[in-house]
Amino acid sequence: MTTYAVTGATGSLGRLAVEALLASDGVTPSEVIAVVRDAAKAQPLADSGVTVRVADYDDPATLTTALTGVDRLLLVSGSEIGKRVAQHTNVIEAAVAAGVGILAYTSILNAETSTLQIAAEHQATEKLLASSGLTVILLRNGWYSENYTGGLAHTVAGGVFYGTGAGGRVAPAARADYARAAVAALIDGTPRAYELAGPQHLTYPDIAAVVAEVSGSPVRYQDVSEADYAANLVAVGVPQPVAEVLADADHGVSRGELDSTSTDLTDLIGNDLVPFAEVVRTALG
Repeated sequence: MTTYAVTGATGSLGRLAVEALLASDGVTPSEVIAVVRDAAKAQPLADSGVTVRVADYDDPATLTTALTGVDRLLLVSGSEIGKRVAQHTNVIEAAVAAGVGILAYTSILNAETSTLQIAAEHQATEKLLASSGLTVILLRNGWYSENYTGGLAHTVAGGVFYGTGAGGRVAPAARADYARAAVAALIDGTPRAYELAGPQHLTYPDIAAVVAEVSGSPVRYQDVSEADYAANLVAVGVPQPVAEVLADADHGVSRGELDSTSTDLTDLIGNDLVPFAEVVRTALG
């Protein structure tokens, strides 16, 4: 029996990864451990037969206990920009102490060459993993399709999709497909780096056109400066440092930073990927 654990198991990606594990041939609920900060939120996982263990990225002692007996671990990268290197260090050290056999980490597309600000913490984590002595799988995820759906109602109502990525393309994939790929790689167990990106290579005018087609309302793309994009994020409540990192990433699209011709995603899970239009359709209800 192989024991699998997923950190951040009640989060958007972690929850889907647990679901993908449970749907995998030969994996039973008794082999799956959900590592969470809030046990109450994980009750549905416990009800499905998954073992729930409480731990916090900021609390090394809880992590070592939670990872005891784990053979293969999916480390879902933390969501707190600026704190992730320290948090990931805690998880990696706990994994070493607990004797974890294989660790898969959700990094960023083209991590070795990326100049995006958001890539820095991933790059640092990859270096930590390289020197950890663990058997490592790097899941270098591209942009989630869902990154473009958070404010769709407002976009459709106003008829304008704003961005700062003019001239570039992005190769997004649905979060569920990244989760399926993570599980496939973890079960396979081959230590390597996967460059994960969707097969659609969309310009921002393409994205506006998809939103228009799905919603039935006219939507056009409007390019803005990186500074204005960040200011707009701050205006809706995003902290300034986070807004600047996100604006930098969006502008990185103009340089092709979030595009890739890699077929690693389809090689792992096949061609039945969720199209971008379907993610938009789901978001619009």
